[in-house]
Amino acid sequence: MSVFKNLYHGVHRVNQKIRINHGGHGVTRSFHMKIFSSSVKLRVLRGYIPPLLLLLALLLIPACSSQPKKTGDMYDLRTHAELQLDLGNKQADRGNLETALILLDDAVRLAIAADSSGLRIRTRLSHSNVLFSLDRGEEAAAGWNEALAEAERAGNAEWAAMCRVYIERGKLLSPDGKNDAESVRDEVRRALGLIKSDRFSVAFAWTVLGLAEKELGHYADAEAAVRRGLEIHEKDLLFELAAYDWYTIASFRSLSGDYQGALQALEKAIVFDRRTENSWGLASDWRALGDVHHKAGNPDAARAAYLRAAEIFRAMGNEAAAEQTLSRLENR
Repeated sequence: MSVFKNLYHGVHRVNQKIRINHGGHGVTRSFHMKIFSSSVKLRVLRGYIPPLLLLLALLLIPACSSQPKKTGDMYDLRTHAELQLDLGNKQADRGNLETALILLDDAVRLAIAADSSGLRIRTRLSHSNVLFSLDRGEEAAAGWNEALAEAERAGNAEWAAMCRVYIERGKLLSPDGKNDAESVRDEVRRALGLIKSDRFSVAFAWTVLGLAEKELGHYADAEAAVRRGLEIHEKDLLFELAAYDWYTIASFRSLSGDYQGALQALEKAIVFDRRTENSWGLASDWRALGDVHHKAGNPDAARAAYLRAAEIFRAMGNEAAAEQTLSRLENR
C-alpha cells in the first residue's frame, strides 16, 4: 500500500478548516466603520445644521463607532495558536512535513501557554499525526495519549472519542495493524456514536472505519464508509480532503481487481486536487494512476502517468520523489 498517500494529518485537513484538529475556535471580532454617503443631505448652507456642530459630529461619530466593546476576555494566544494550527495542517496536507512540524510545534506551545484544553487536544493530535508520518511512531503515540488524557481531565466525552479515533488509526497503520483491524473497526464505530458537533471529526472517523474494513477484506463496506466522509468534505468545500477520499476509494477498487473503477476514482481525485492546486496530491494521483495502469496491463499509459507525476514532483522541488517515481519505470 506504499503506492497510496499517507492519511491526511488530521482531522483536517487542514481544511482548510481547522480539524481535530478542530474544537473550540478562538473568537474573532470585526468592527465596521459607519460611512455616510453623499446622498445624506446635511444642508449646511441652508442653516439646518450649524457648521461647528457638524464638524464636531464628524469628528466624534467615527471615534465612537470604532471602539470595541470590552468583554474582559483576551484571545491573542488562542487566535495565534489557531493560525499556526491551520497553517501546519495545510503544509501537512501538501506533503511538507518538516515545515508542518515547525508550525505545529509553535501551535502546541501557544495552546499550552493559553491553557486551553480544546486547543491542547487539537494541536497535539495534528502534531502527532505529522510525527507519525515522519516514522516517529513512539512520539506520535505519546502525543495522542496526552491528548486523550487532557480530554478525560476536561470530562468531555466527545473530545475523548475523537482522540481514540486517532489512536486507533495509529494502530491500524502500524506494521502489525492488520491484526488489530477488527478491534479498530469496533472502537471507531463506538466513537462515531459520541462525536456529534464536529463534522470534520465525523468524516475522519468514517475514513478510519473504511480503512479498517479494507484490512478485513470488505472492500464494498470500506468504500461505503469513506463515501460518508466524502459527502461531508464535498458539502463543506474541503476539496483537498475530497480528493484524498477518491484516492482512498481508488485503492479499495484496485485491491478488489476493479481497475477501471480505480482509474475513474483517481480521475476524480485529480479534478479536486487541481481545484486546490495541491501539487503533492496531483503528483501522488498520477503516480497511483501509473500503478493501476501497470496492474491492468497498460504499459504505455502507465509510463505516461509516471512521467507526468515525476514532472510535478520536480516542479515543486521534490527531486527524491521524482526519482522514486521514475524508478518504477525501470523496475517494471
